[in-house]
Amino acid sequence: MLKKLILVAWTAGVWAQSGYVQFKRMAEPKERAFTVLAPADWRVSGGIVRVNPSAAGGTLNAIGAKLDFTMTSGDGRVTLRWLPETMYMDARQMAAGQMFPQGSNYNGALVWPKLNAEAYIQQGMLKRLRAGAQGIKVKARYPLPQVAASYAQMARSMGVPVELRYDAALMVMEYTEGGQTWEEAFYTAVQDFGQAGAGLWSNKDSFAARAPAGQLDKVRPVLTVILNSVELSPEWMMGELQGQMTRGEIARRSQQELARIDREIVEHRRRTNSEINNMMYHNLMGTDEYVNPKTQKVEIGTNAYKNRWVNERGEAIYTDDDNFDPVRAGLSGYVRSQVRKRFPEK
Repeated sequence: MLKKLILVAWTAGVWAQSGYVQFKRMAEPKERAFTVLAPADWRVSGGIVRVNPSAAGGTLNAIGAKLDFTMTSGDGRVTLRWLPETMYMDARQMAAGQMFPQGSNYNGALVWPKLNAEAYIQQGMLKRLRAGAQGIKVKARYPLPQVAASYAQMARSMGVPVELRYDAALMVMEYTEGGQTWEEAFYTAVQDFGQAGAGLWSNKDSFAARAPAGQLDKVRPVLTVILNSVELSPEWMMGELQGQMTRGEIARRSQQELARIDREIVEHRRRTNSEINNMMYHNLMGTDEYVNPKTQKVEIGTNAYKNRWVNERGEAIYTDDDNFDPVRAGLSGYVRSQVRKRFPEK
């Protein structure tokens, strides 16, 4: 196991002389669709995006809500961005494909040959986010077949009527932009709707984490906490599913079915992150599972500190100081959270 990392001052702007990092729960600003933990001085921008089918030239990208959401450290040097799930059409698989050249519009979807996950990272994410990047180098690549299998299993468990195929990958790039050299980790999963989709495909759960070159390692603990702390709003989820039903994507579901879907999503996220853990967390993040004594929930957090304290909202304090006391620090409502072995036998 790699040596535990020490979070330095620039990483989050919250490593104070008191020797602890406090994570506060922040809400997605546009529709309050979810909350996420972040160091207290981080900023959030963007959020839920909805596509107008009239403006988009069709409905394929207008049925469900999309997320274009950025979190930025207090000093502006570290960013974490989630990119929207976007539907594309590979016209080569269509009977009338010659009528839709690459770059054209098919019912609101961009006509673009299907890519694997690594190609989408390089062409659909890096080029989009860092158009001015120069001297691009691939520092690491991690194909994630177990993650891809997890997506397929999730789709089957939710009763998706077509066989979906997936490819997932994570890549770490180094490049120069704006006179500075950066490191950035990119993750995505490509979803292929198969024969029934006749060329329809999309990206899923795409995100990018950037820091100055040589500093991405130091931000691992913060990224770990953020990426594993997302909590959907049940009220927002109910409204979104009802809206999608009205817009024709899914059939009506009962309240009990909604609860099942929520549990499936949470478990899928945990298992997906576990597979990523096995492949690259010790190279990129470093995690452990913790039990929140206030809620009895299992929460995933960084393992870069010896001690973790939480409150009933899931907000956390991390410290290496064995004598740290939240009350003496003026932080009430926190209790110690102990490590639980990841995915114990049931």
